[in-house]
Amino acid sequence: MTNKLIALENIMTKTLTFAALHFTVAFSVAYIMTGSIVIGGAIALVEPAINTIVYYFHEKVWSNIENQNWPAFQTG
Repeated sequence: MTNKLIALENIMTKTLTFAALHFTVAFSVAYIMTGSIVIGGAIALVEPAINTIVYYFHEKVWSNIENQNWPAFQTG
């Protein structure tokens, strides 16, 4: 596997594990606040799904920034 493919695989793995955690937290909070499994489930599906997509692109942008060695983002 090429380094680019491995990096993409890592980003996807992080995205999917983040999604699982996010769905769990979203459902739990919505259920506790409403007492409704239906509302908790709906919120847990819609909100994290959108955030997961946004997170994937956020990671891609930061990966590009890190790979281009932007001076403003260097730490050393």
